[in-house]
Amino acid sequence: MNNTNFHAGFVAVMGRPNVGKSTLINAFLGQKIAAVTPRPQTTRQQQLGILTTDQAQIIFIDTPGLHKPHHKLGQFMNQEAAASLEDGDLILFLVDASQAPPHEEDLILVGLLDEVKQPPPVFLVLNKIDRISEGEIEERIATYQQLLPSAQVFPISASTGRGLEELLDAAVALLPDSDYFYPKDQITDLYEKEIAADLIREAALLHLRDEVPHAMAVRIDEFTERGDHGAYIAATLFVERDSQKGIVIGKDGKMLKRIGSTARQEIERMSNRNIFLKLRVKVRKNWRNDDATLGRFGFQSR
Repeated sequence: MNNTNFHAGFVAVMGRPNVGKSTLINAFLGQKIAAVTPRPQTTRQQQLGILTTDQAQIIFIDTPGLHKPHHKLGQFMNQEAAASLEDGDLILFLVDASQAPPHEEDLILVGLLDEVKQPPPVFLVLNKIDRISEGEIEERIATYQQLLPSAQVFPISASTGRGLEELLDAAVALLPDSDYFYPKDQITDLYEKEIAADLIREAALLHLRDEVPHAMAVRIDEFTERGDHGAYIAATLFVERDSQKGIVIGKDGKMLKRIGSTARQEIERMSNRNIFLKLRVKVRKNWRNDDATLGRFGFQSR
């Protein structure tokens, strides 16, 4: 390949929790690789979304939303997000255009950008413009541009697709001349079972009350291929208190069945095959503040 005609590079997608980072990457890829819920802090670890076109390979870095941590898991998530600032050829700084003025956590992220010794170019991306009127868009651009006065601004809606083509074209133009980093048909760096664990937790986030979801971790205990019959997945949902275990299981096991049904459908949609999913629930007290347990669950600081 003549790499002067092809661009490839890494685009870090940053922002506070629940501004639409995973939704944006899923939209660019045209399929779901990252969990998305209305709850903040759905994404816990860095994940790559790999988009390959005839002209470029764009490797999106989906990171946890920056927030004020209340436990060691939160500290890990912030470290993951901050480290991605060093990894990118371009940073997409996402904000929620449906809310004004900028949130305190938006300001914290600007401070992190200021600390990067050799920062890459930054695009200020105003997401969720579908939730405001046309007359408010320019007003929100002016408000948020005060965060990054020199950044190029892109108003978009990740959920409807508005503005995504212009954003992608501008991103590709800034990426280095390079050959492929990944095979053309690869769309993420995670294994299928890791995505399955994330989709199980997504289902729990969607169905459970506020006191449970962020105290939950998912471990895949078995992932067995069954040929033409699909795959068998057994997973354990870990919570921190006995009371949470009861909530997750629900009366007569109905809540756990509901979570399992939703998760199975999403995994089948992702893998394009039949899935048999078996879930169980265990208590691991205070796991979000236990270094050994965090390491076993894959949350290891860089």
